[in-house]
Amino acid sequence: MKRLLTFFLLSSFILTSCGSSNNSSSDSNSPANYIENKGSDTIVNLALAWAEQYQGDHPDVRISVTGGGSGTGIAALVNGTVDLANASRKIKDEEIAEAQANGVEPVEHIIARDAIAVIVNPNNPVSKLTLQQISDIYSGKYTNWQEVGGEDRPIVRLSRETNSGTHVYFLETVLRLGSKDDKTLFSMDTLLLPSSEGIISEVRDNPNAIGYDGLGYVPDDLKTIAIAEEAGGAYVLPSIETVNDKTYAIARDLYMYTNGEAAGIIKEYLDWILSDEAQVIVAELGFVPVLK
Repeated sequence: MKRLLTFFLLSSFILTSCGSSNNSSSDSNSPANYIENKGSDTIVNLALAWAEQYQGDHPDVRISVTGGGSGTGIAALVNGTVDLANASRKIKDEEIAEAQANGVEPVEHIIARDAIAVIVNPNNPVSKLTLQQISDIYSGKYTNWQEVGGEDRPIVRLSRETNSGTHVYFLETVLRLGSKDDKTLFSMDTLLLPSSEGIISEVRDNPNAIGYDGLGYVPDDLKTIAIAEEAGGAYVLPSIETVNDKTYAIARDLYMYTNGEAAGIIKEYLDWILSDEAQVIVAELGFVPVLK
């Protein structure tokens, strides 16, 4: 259902967002009333839902929403071709430098929070892992589910592609356990997939697979792994409550970036995104609202 909703909404926004002119009249196709929003695939369903609601309440505004990954959104910001860049990771220092060289000054806005769920096929008996075990699985140290309490089956590792902010976050937070000096990499046989939906589909079809995805994308028919920060610690499942009380180990902020401080229709839209009305949509889609 989520994939169908995404395709329906994406198609509708592409159709309704075409056309612009170089004046600031109230025409719904004028640049003053048009917002180009691009980036993170983690955020795209949420951004689409926000845009649909906002356009319904503000018929003079048109919002185009596309995914492609955090790197794609930030590159568009750097090139000055987007109003709002969605990212599931912080912008990198080198990206800021490149932007500034192009006369662009990235400004960060935290618009929601997210838990990264580690998922397996429901037929896999493994239900809990430590961060170190997940790191060892993805780095290739463990190759058989038997090594972490499962059956004698090969482990099939699934990851998002390198352009994904989720990939970068998982690499830094899980594989490298938050250490900037750690150079651990994904095992060479890790299957890189271009979308959250691709991860879900492969885990559903393959009883040997392990993947990770934003909590808002994980359907009820897959098994979510409970995670402990260290051996002997409490095993915690991802949820709005465990993200807010900081007991779940793999949680992050989600961002929109603008060129300079937001103004005009961009500021009005961002202010609405942080309103109670818009943050209700965050919770409805399985993400974590920003606490005020």
